[in-house]
Amino acid sequence: MTDVAQWMARQRWYAAKGGVPQLRTIAELDERTDEARVLTRFVIDDAVTGSVLYQVPVTEHQDPVPELEHARITTDETSDDADQDVLPSYDGPHDPAYARWLLGAIDHGEESLVPIGTVRSARVLRGEQSNTSIICETEDNGTVIVKVFRVLHHGDNPDVTTQQALSAAGSSRVPRVFGALRGAWPDTGRDDGVASGHLAFAQEFLPGLDDAWRVALDDARRGDSFAAGADRLGAALAEVHVTLAGAMPTEPATPERVEQARATMLQRLETAAAEVPEVAEHADAVRAVYDRASDVAWPDLQRIHGDLHLGQVLSAPEPRGWVFLDFEGEPLRPLHERSLPDVPLRDVAGMLRSFDYVAGALAHETEPVDAAAWAHEAREAFLDGYTRGIGVDVRAHREVLDAFELDKAVYEVVYEARNRPTWVGIPVAAVERLAARSVR
Repeated sequence: MTDVAQWMARQRWYAAKGGVPQLRTIAELDERTDEARVLTRFVIDDAVTGSVLYQVPVTEHQDPVPELEHARITTDETSDDADQDVLPSYDGPHDPAYARWLLGAIDHGEESLVPIGTVRSARVLRGEQSNTSIICETEDNGTVIVKVFRVLHHGDNPDVTTQQALSAAGSSRVPRVFGALRGAWPDTGRDDGVASGHLAFAQEFLPGLDDAWRVALDDARRGDSFAAGADRLGAALAEVHVTLAGAMPTEPATPERVEQARATMLQRLETAAAEVPEVAEHADAVRAVYDRASDVAWPDLQRIHGDLHLGQVLSAPEPRGWVFLDFEGEPLRPLHERSLPDVPLRDVAGMLRSFDYVAGALAHETEPVDAAAWAHEAREAFLDGYTRGIGVDVRAHREVLDAFELDKAVYEVVYEARNRPTWVGIPVAAVERLAARSVR
């Protein structure tokens, strides 16, 4: 495993950055095609930061493939058996032979919604951090993107199941889903000794589209109103929520679930206050917002996006309009929690915070407009569009919406303090503003 460990340590999706992988293979799927041997390895890294299970797809060829040299895993050394040469092996997603095998497996699997067909060519999407996506040109369905999940967890991946439900219901608010592939691996911590989860997910690829963050930021820089776009965005999110409420389970917001949400908010606040003194100054006012929210009725719980912001939405040509991506939920929450029904207002609050971030981004430049006024107009238009689409005045749940918006701002404070300290002022200002408004 020495070659694999050295190779994994250099990959962007490897979680324990800077560490030395301590690997053990717990299972391996072995498939052979006319082009290559395809091995799907389930590898645990016993890193100092905690054990992580990775999916490591590998292809082996009888002879070296010059076009794949950049993705080669093995060296030219021999194995422990001096009489046996090590076959050239490569990171599977970079090998078109793997892409053809993978999409064929999805087509013939239990979670195939639309047949993908023959793959003509394949390439890896650059720049991803936690997964590896392959862009495939197909004969029957144009361009398909298949996401290979590198870190595996037991259970359904909400990015897969939520978009499957929307696509199966005929929604055009997500890329069309073709199917997904599941796998199983040994797990001594489970009663039956087996865990299972999603390995890969194939859907329509929409190239060359700007995301809503870029569209909104460009409008703000020019001094153009984003009200019309925000209104349509609110209506589109409402459409997604209505479709999900009809396609997936819903449940009442019981006092127990409300208290769980409040406890999570308070824990986040405690962390932020300990790391950023400016938040500690407003902690009492923030707690008061959370207390008020827990004393009123909450909307029913349902499947939501879970980590919504302007960067998770693409601007497609009309009549399609806004298209939503990446339904995995907050990456810091355990997978099983991200699949639970949640409050739709969490998504609404996330988008409200994103408009505030546009205004904050302008403050890092030469401000061409009144950024605060631009953000206020966009926020109100978004709420108008969402209210019209959902059929209920979202402002009637002001206490709950304020709590989720504050919680999101507190979450952002911790993230920015740890990763982008020069931006921490954006969520800190939001905490101060929202806390002061609650006092008034």
